[in-house]
Amino acid sequence: MLCAVSAASAPLVLTCDAAPAGQAAQEGATPAAASRRIGAVKALKGTSITLTPDSGPDLTVAVEPTTRIVRIAPGEKSLKNATPIQLQDVQVGDRILVGGKLADDNLSLSASSIVVMKSSDLAARHEQERQDWQKRGVDGLAKAVDSAAGTITISVRNKSVVIHTSGSTVIRRYPPDSVNFDDAKPGVLAEIHPGDQVRARGDRSADGSELAAEEIVSGSFRNIAGTVDSVDASSSSLSVHDLLSKKTLLLKITADSQLRQLSPEMAQRIAMRLKNGAAGAGTGAASGSAATSDQTPHPAGTSGGMASAGNGAGGRPGGAPDVQQMLSRIPAISLSDLHKGDAVVMVSTEGTSAGGTVITLLSGVEPILRAAPGVSSSSILTPWSLGAPAADAGGP
Repeated sequence: MLCAVSAASAPLVLTCDAAPAGQAAQEGATPAAASRRIGAVKALKGTSITLTPDSGPDLTVAVEPTTRIVRIAPGEKSLKNATPIQLQDVQVGDRILVGGKLADDNLSLSASSIVVMKSSDLAARHEQERQDWQKRGVDGLAKAVDSAAGTITISVRNKSVVIHTSGSTVIRRYPPDSVNFDDAKPGVLAEIHPGDQVRARGDRSADGSELAAEEIVSGSFRNIAGTVDSVDASSSSLSVHDLLSKKTLLLKITADSQLRQLSPEMAQRIAMRLKNGAAGAGTGAASGSAATSDQTPHPAGTSGGMASAGNGAGGRPGGAPDVQQMLSRIPAISLSDLHKGDAVVMVSTEGTSAGGTVITLLSGVEPILRAAPGVSSSSILTPWSLGAPAADAGGP
């Protein structure tokens, strides 16, 4: 049986394939006819393990005296280096692959083998991956996609970076209505379109203009500027009248959504900067549309919420100012702090035509909408990578 683990900051997944004849017996692997379940250990009691599988209801695993239990390190491709352990070495939170006979009710399983990845090993691997994304990652907005050539050109801090893919490149895609990186699913290059947010990890050229990608994560997100119509705390949602489409959107708020409120003084300062930038460079240069903005995406959930794009809090010559660093100091608010008539700008998931899930929302923006109504959300809040695999965004 060949086992592998994906630890690239997506859910850490142990997968196994049947081994050639003779190898399974040599490695003590689960027979091909046996049922397999994979997930996290929820509880242990005596010789019983409660397993929360990656899909389906909890499963009661009966550990028999003949059950073989081995520990492998994340990243191992086989059980060759597996270490035998005892049931008492298994802890809540560990990832396990269980093989054995499944009961007729599908709620219990008599284990013949258990392959364990310790939660501490997974945490260490995750931290290594996070640091590698920081060191070797780059992210920005897609400008062009050439599926035939296997390349994506993205804009990073007003520079173009060409991302090269290969047959071994892992490509993931955010689903239409998720704000969690762990929900990113396997995807293909053809799903990426200009304007999408793209994050890639790999080896960069000396001048930073090219990257040979080992992994790519992408998604389409929506910029909204409008006014709150209603707030429903019971369903964790709010209705917003979008000033651009003139439609009312129903948006969900989750634990990953970030809500912030500008003080009147800060709103005025940002409005003046946006207004001056627009006056100095023209509406087209100041608009900072999602396809051309030079701000670098940063993940939701970083320290302080919105991270600095790396250009400071001052204005950019000939364009809209970079206010990300300023916004990172703003205290968070809750859904109950929003009221009918409040002006907001936000980034949400693509969702449906009627709405999506809020990634980040900024209220107290009335002066900004008056100063530059066409540039607010895209200039301030996007591009925006949510739930990214690293604590900070990379770039050349």
